[in-house]
Amino acid sequence: MTSTEIDEKFMREALAEARAAAAVGEVPIGAVVVRAGEIVARAHNRRELDQDPSAHAEFAALCAAARSLGRWRLSDCTVYVTLEPCCMCAGLMVNARVGHCVYGAADAKAGALGSLYDLNADSRLNHRFNVTAGVLADECREVLSNYFSGLRGTDGAGCGCGADLDAHAAHAAALAGAGEDAGAAVDFGPACRRPRRVLMAIDSFKGSVSSAQAEAAVAGGVRRVWPDAQVSALPLADGGEGTLDAVAACGGEIVTCEVAGPLGKSVAARMLVDGEHESAVIEMAEAAGIGYSPCTESAALAATTYGVGELMLRAVRAGARTLYIGLGGSATNDGGAGMLQALGACLVDDRGCDIAPGLAGLEHVASIDLAPALRALNGARVVVLSDVENPLVGRRGALAVFGGQKGLPTDDVEALGGYDSWMVGYGHLLDTAIAEARAQGLLRVPEGARTFGSVLGVPGAGAAGGLGAALLALGAELHSGVETVLDLIGFDERVRDVDLVITGEGNMDEQSAAGKAPVGVARRAKRYGKPVVAVVGGRADNLDAVYEQGVDLVLTICRKPMSLEVALDPREAEANLVCAGESVARAYDLGRI
Repeated sequence: MTSTEIDEKFMREALAEARAAAAVGEVPIGAVVVRAGEIVARAHNRRELDQDPSAHAEFAALCAAARSLGRWRLSDCTVYVTLEPCCMCAGLMVNARVGHCVYGAADAKAGALGSLYDLNADSRLNHRFNVTAGVLADECREVLSNYFSGLRGTDGAGCGCGADLDAHAAHAAALAGAGEDAGAAVDFGPACRRPRRVLMAIDSFKGSVSSAQAEAAVAGGVRRVWPDAQVSALPLADGGEGTLDAVAACGGEIVTCEVAGPLGKSVAARMLVDGEHESAVIEMAEAAGIGYSPCTESAALAATTYGVGELMLRAVRAGARTLYIGLGGSATNDGGAGMLQALGACLVDDRGCDIAPGLAGLEHVASIDLAPALRALNGARVVVLSDVENPLVGRRGALAVFGGQKGLPTDDVEALGGYDSWMVGYGHLLDTAIAEARAQGLLRVPEGARTFGSVLGVPGAGAAGGLGAALLALGAELHSGVETVLDLIGFDERVRDVDLVITGEGNMDEQSAAGKAPVGVARRAKRYGKPVVAVVGGRADNLDAVYEQGVDLVLTICRKPMSLEVALDPREAEANLVCAGESVARAYDLGRI
């Protein structure tokens, strides 16, 4: 059975209890408590019969379930009730630590799970639980409406309120949100809901719109449907392009420095310095990004990470005790040798001369001394942001997988093999230098960090043309880019109290499940039971791996047929994203998310 079929099955059991309440003159509300696919307790409203203000259906069912199971914690139980619970009953669910509540009709006057309050998702309370609303809502409303219609046509003798129609009206208002006028029609229609709360965490659509622009456009579409929506936005990144801007939205100062570009020409590179937290965020692409390179073979051999080392040095001198370094979008293949040189490390040939910049210099490196670089870092913690799992060398290494996009001739097996042999020799020298630094007490393994015998095969060492390996040699910690960015921007605190999370990226495929930003958002959001929609420019045919990670709906944004060139135009992209935002909100209202 599907989850919908299961919910409907048990809601029919709750409806049977509601009809049992009507048969004894009570307002027809029923509830059942389910554990492991079995009903462990059932009850219906008995407030008038027992003259007990707590004798609501779900309240009685929860108490019966606790007695049946011999414990008050009901975290493995689901409560099914025909009418949205009031504050009292929702509060009991919090205190009983229930795992899930499913209700039928909304209660516009007293509902505490979405209509007036959201007690199930209030971060100020010590427990939160998931809610599914509207299951067999029409049948649940019909049972209530028929009951009160019957009262208006009789003297009301079977209700427990006698012939006093004012008492009937008060009874209805208290238990089912009916109007105060006994002669007026009882309305169990759509609830008067509070404003929807939406969290945007959308990655940039590379070559088209930034993270912030995408979020603004989607928010505009959402407000077409929910004009009063409370929309908050967290610019998103995964350690690559946009990381600085994403983290800067939460504090710190963007500082621009003149450093050496990948091909020697000076470039203006930004970094984020946060004096309060004594930290800095560096995108290596700011100093050595692929946008600075013509991506020819000669450029791929010469490109250096020297400017990245300059940024690190300036950050430490500015007081940073923790350096976060994003490794996306590099133009380099130098194994981080230039970065080490900028920090003061000695990389020399067999004549004692400094090696040339870039991958070409690795052909002649004969000795590496990390001590000056480690002293320059002055004990600063280095955290690498990358979701690349490639090792330094081999068929999955930095050159074989990423060299082609930077200009290396990947179709020339002999040439590429020669370049990779240079990288192998360099990696062995890094291993020797690491051992020497440890012997001198200059390099300690961070607590909880992975240990390794050689940098050559460490997953992630091949990131940014091998810059990952050089940072490992300095004692860096390799962390998931998206997970670290989510921590830095305070995602968990922002997601607790929202109704819906919207994420997205330019293209989504099964590789997105391996660590891209939108799937990282979905995994985090699911910890709090939040629905997640991903708006994307394009998608693969099969996204099972993405859905398994927590994305509920992937929505492509193109509103009409158009070429890729047109779709990438920022104005067209923003128009598409506005329409996508509208579609997300309407899908949510239809219960499709």
